[in-house]
Amino acid sequence: MRIDVFTLFPQVFDPYLGASILHRAIQRQLVRVNLHNIRDWTTDRHHVTDDLPYGGGGGMVMKPEPIFSAVESILGEEPACPVILLTPQGRQLTQKVAYDLSQESHLALLSGRYEGIDERVRQHLVTDEISIGDYVLTGGELPTLVLIDAIVRLLPGALGDPEGALDDSHASGLLEYPHFTRPAEFRGWEVPEVLLSGDHARVARWRREQALLRTQERRPDLLTKAQLSDQDLEFLAGLAKDEAT
Repeated sequence: MRIDVFTLFPQVFDPYLGASILHRAIQRQLVRVNLHNIRDWTTDRHHVTDDLPYGGGGGMVMKPEPIFSAVESILGEEPACPVILLTPQGRQLTQKVAYDLSQESHLALLSGRYEGIDERVRQHLVTDEISIGDYVLTGGELPTLVLIDAIVRLLPGALGDPEGALDDSHASGLLEYPHFTRPAEFRGWEVPEVLLSGDHARVARWRREQALLRTQERRPDLLTKAQLSDQDLEFLAGLAKDEAT
């Protein structure tokens, strides 16, 4: 996969891309992340990329010229890949969205800044808009990194465990089950016996039930969209009965 990032602050990305899973994925050539500084496509001596908004109001707005020039010089006048703007106004990033984007061979990510971005960029260049949550950050660099991380870890070979991403929270529509590791007893708190039993079927069922329980407690809204088996529904019904008594 190739990811082209267009930003005013490329230096933000290097430390995170140079560590852990993303670093290994880049080393293994599973993904290539190209960082492009939008300022390099300005034409004035001060490399200005923002200006006052028409109509007045606070803040500054990112100018369209350097953004169009940057994207078109790298991707051509009609980019053949999705051009995604990271913005609080976009559709919410979910595991399903990350999975769908991981199927693309090439993505272009545009990190917004300041008060916003000239609307003509949205109308005539951007093909998708994504938000990582209902809150506002200083710029789109951190959301861009979040999106890259969510996508890259889904690429085959990115994780040490080939099926590791399948157990993640939200991957199956549920929150992930609890994890334990050595020692088996710590300060009097013991690891659940089932995890020490060696019975893989029991462990699998315990983990599924714990995922259902945790989702019911913390994000019950997810259960309305999750794919649940008859056994799952029976377990949830039992929880509801216990709460009623």
